[in-house]
Amino acid sequence: MKKILFVCHGIICRSPMAEFVMKDMVRQAGLQEQFYIESAATSTEEIGNEVYPPAKRKLAENGISCKGKTARQMTRSDYDRFDLLIGMDEWNLRNMHRICGGDPEGKIHKLLDFTARGGDVADPWYTGDFEATWRDVNEGCREILTRTT
Repeated sequence: MKKILFVCHGIICRSPMAEFVMKDMVRQAGLQEQFYIESAATSTEEIGNEVYPPAKRKLAENGISCKGKTARQMTRSDYDRFDLLIGMDEWNLRNMHRICGGDPEGKIHKLLDFTARGGDVADPWYTGDFEATWRDVNEGCREILTRTT
């Protein structure tokens, strides 16, 4: 079973979008038994909060529910629990390395590094552009699914 943890700063926009988009792609491909997927935050700012309403709406527009998802912080033990720890931007990666005490097994990656273009996932918290985030997340998740199956 491939275990994937998506990570962003507060886990109310990008990483839960990635979690639920990836779960939906896995479900559509009939591969649910082959994947375990979660998301977490590098900060404590949003712990216990639900997914940001505009992110929920974007998922719902595409027939995806994130009902019941609340923010949790990434822990050092997540490094051992997951095969891939996928951040949304450089800042996330720096914090993930700090939390995990490094990356000796090469598990930590940026989502768009799985794509040909690379870069950071658009952060709708600052831009308000959930469509750009949706495109980034879909592209990255599609490539992860292709490479891991």
